Amino acid sequence: MFEVDHFIPLEYNNSIDQGSFSWSAPSNIALVKYWGKKENQIPANPSVSFTLNNCKTITTLAFAKRQNDGNFSFDLLFEGKSKEDFKPKIQKFLERVERYLPFLKDYHFTIDTQNTFPHSSGIASSASGMAALAMNFMSLEKKLNPAMTDDYFYSKASFLARLGSGSACRSVKGQVVVWGSQANIKGSSDLYGVEYPYTIHSVFKNYQDTILLVDKGEKQVSSTVGHDLMHNHPFAETRFAQAHTNLDQLITIFESGNLEEFIKIVESEALTLHAMMMTSLPYFILMKPNTLQIINAIWKFRNETKIPICFTLDAGANVHVLYPNEYKEKVLQFITAELVGYCQNGQYLCDEIGNGALLS
Repeated sequence: MFEVDHFIPLEYNNSIDQGSFSWSAPSNIALVKYWGKKENQIPANPSVSFTLNNCKTITTLAFAKRQNDGNFSFDLLFEGKSKEDFKPKIQKFLERVERYLPFLKDYHFTIDTQNTFPHSSGIASSASGMAALAMNFMSLEKKLNPAMTDDYFYSKASFLARLGSGSACRSVKGQVVVWGSQANIKGSSDLYGVEYPYTIHSVFKNYQDTILLVDKGEKQVSSTVGHDLMHNHPFAETRFAQAHTNLDQLITIFESGNLEEFIKIVESEALTLHAMMMTSLPYFILMKPNTLQIINAIWKFRNETKIPICFTLDAGANVHVLYPNEYKEKVLQFITAELVGYCQNGQYLCDEIGNGALLS
């Protein structure tokens, strides 16, 4: 395990004047949710997620040496066009990570980013975007320090991504990723995500996630505000303990492939996340009427067919429909016949478990 001080470089053995890298990083969907955080993007409870395959951000980082004037220098492009309204978030990220990447002010960067999913689709791009950017910065640091190990490279990339967006640390490496210290999971850390280290049953290896786009608008309450409302939440401590318990139970479930128990935990976690929002002060509801229509339709379909389909939710109205690959045809028939009408403009995205960030 690495501690914070391990990620502060002493000196670099190499130099590079200019170049570019391009990385893709995927979104992820948490099974055990984290809601509530401490200083420096530290989670109040551990979480575990499936890494997705198709919904990803592709970011190219071009860099050129310049005179260090004490400021960060960068241009930000989204799909090839200047995107000024994204720049403050990148500026804040650079300020947070400068201690760990002391070369940042020595270069001018051109950050060109694009998503494989529709912009403003209601799918959070902060996780995939920050993970892709962190991978690029680590590729540059590896040029400056060629002796860097792969373990350090990926751990530090996840650590940096977390400082941009908490869940981004789960978009770096692995099909199933744990973030947050958990006594029964070896190597787990609050500082970065780690590949789930234990046996995973074959039924989970190519699990499907069809994302139903119920509402593509801006959330009325940001995730940052929602996390902050957990500080004085009357049920916070009980919720944090529940997350630890559910994660422990998933260790056995991942090994056995017990889908009935998997469904119970995943759906309970999704509903608990939204229950925390509804019981905070101020309270808020991010689910929409069509979210509930879809959930009820999934329960009815599962009860009638015995197909082990379930749902989970992020901090929004969209529904992630999770199911084993062997039921893909039947589930997609159900979705197109009964659920598409609840989606905004009939839109949904088909995804599945993926492997993490990739160098292009």
